[in-house]
Amino acid sequence: MSEQAVAIPRKKVQSASFLQSTFARILRYTLVRGVTLFITVVIGVYLTVLVANMGGYVDQIRKGEIRENISIQVMNNPAYRNLGPDAKRELIEEKIRLEEHRLGLDQPFLIRSFRFLENALTLRLGFAQLMSSNSGSRQVKLILLERLPATLLLFGIADVFLFFLSLFLALILSRQYGSFWDRLFVVLSPTSSAPGWFYGIFLILIFAGWLRILPFGDLVDAPAPQSRLLYALSVGKHLILPLMALTVSSIFLSVYSWRTFFLIYSSEDYVELAKAKGLSGRSIERRYILRPTLPTIVTNFLLTVISLWTGAPIFETVFNWPGLGRALYQAVGLFDVPVIVGSTVIFAYLLAITVFLLDIIYAILDPRVRVGA
Repeated sequence: MSEQAVAIPRKKVQSASFLQSTFARILRYTLVRGVTLFITVVIGVYLTVLVANMGGYVDQIRKGEIRENISIQVMNNPAYRNLGPDAKRELIEEKIRLEEHRLGLDQPFLIRSFRFLENALTLRLGFAQLMSSNSGSRQVKLILLERLPATLLLFGIADVFLFFLSLFLALILSRQYGSFWDRLFVVLSPTSSAPGWFYGIFLILIFAGWLRILPFGDLVDAPAPQSRLLYALSVGKHLILPLMALTVSSIFLSVYSWRTFFLIYSSEDYVELAKAKGLSGRSIERRYILRPTLPTIVTNFLLTVISLWTGAPIFETVFNWPGLGRALYQAVGLFDVPVIVGSTVIFAYLLAITVFLLDIIYAILDPRVRVGA
């Protein structure tokens, strides 16, 4: 048998062995990473259950409210007016016992906390205790879904706009290192330490309170316009101030950060070699500066997308924006545990899935990265 005939099967065996080892490595990584992230989600959600219930103190508040409400109802009910004090007391205690049993408050908080955890992890979000949707439903799922479009509209437009504007300006400043505009963004970058609602208050005072050219807040005028065009124009007018606040609070630090990344990669030896070869500036930026920073860019973008599902509680409250953030702020104020836990578990799942996908995306974008290696 010739050496060539022996070499061909040997190459096939080596190729099959490589594919098997690669598949085994990826499968092992997927299982280990999936289990690790799931455990992290479980711990985070359970801590949220404990904090939202204040270690069981909220149950005591609810028991007190039940006792007070039932006592008032029995005392004011004409049907029970002729009952003696002892009979009324027994009736009140019986109604309280039945109501606590219906709500599960007759069980220890430790047992109820694990039941909360199980329901949350299986996305059985249940019913809110005090909050309700515009249709009157107390299903947590409907409450969150009803407020989701407003949050996606505001933060979707703001985050996508800021993301691409920051990249564009950062590329320009990286070409003009040391110029007036470059120094201006460096000097103004500390202003991004203040949150968006801080600038929002001043913008509301100036443009709504003083100049009276823009609305104070909310999603649309009241009463809402009937025409679709007028409704869209009204929503656009209400978006101006929140978008301005988010832009002012983030743009300088974002541009400064990306500009620093681009400057670091533009000083690499392979960039100097590409310049010596006579490649155009656009080609160098695209192939030798932007491409190495793609993992960082993708990470920033995906985490920005995840933030769309949470909103910003204080920011939406300042602008009276009917989104998920304001709903969470109201739920915290009302100790409405199901809404708090429901909002948290959705964010936890989305964050875990994003972290899992990022490792795979890194391997696709950067050939030096191997999944599970």
